[in-house]
Amino acid sequence: MKIKDLRILSSEELIQKEKSFKKDIFDLNYQRKMGVVEKPAHFRELKRNIAKIFTILKERELENERNGKEAE
Repeated sequence: MKIKDLRILSSEELIQKEKSFKKDIFDLNYQRKMGVVEKPAHFRELKRNIAKIFTILKERELENERNGKEAE
């Protein structure tokens, strides 16, 4: 996914996506143990998507903290 597509989503939707991606990684790991992974590069893509989600959530958290301090 592109980062601009992820930025549109709410924080709750991002957390749901993250859980979905982690489940996909778990399933791919199971397939890897069985020896039938069709797209090994999909691991990297999922991990990068999770990292993008964490980055967006952290940016939002920092922005909220910054706005809270400015209001005081």
